[in-house]
Amino acid sequence: QVHLVESGGDLVQPGGSLRLSCVASGIIIRINVMGWYRQAPGKERELVARIVSGGFTSYADSVKGRFTISRDTAKNTVYLQMNTLKLEDTAVYYCNCGSIWGQGTLVTVSS
Repeated sequence: QVHLVESGGDLVQPGGSLRLSCVASGIIIRINVMGWYRQAPGKERELVARIVSGGFTSYADSVKGRFTISRDTAKNTVYLQMNTLKLEDTAVYYCNCGSIWGQGTLVTVSS
């Protein structure tokens, strides 16, 4: 079975940082497209960042320069480093691989 388990969500002040983790089992992240999505209250789920098998990364315009997606193939884990967080980054963040989704981790940016 394939599982994606996220962690790292928390309450943080504007301007702060968080690192989210997604531990994958049943798949090899190195050869798959892994993505981070988020869904804010009342809004549709949106793609935040993606990393493909060759290591190329892409980002939503709203997070470029602030967020970084990376992976540790030895740990089969994908990360999302989030810096300079804004109020509008508040959302449930989901790890994704194809049709597989994690359970989500809540990030709340508030003063």
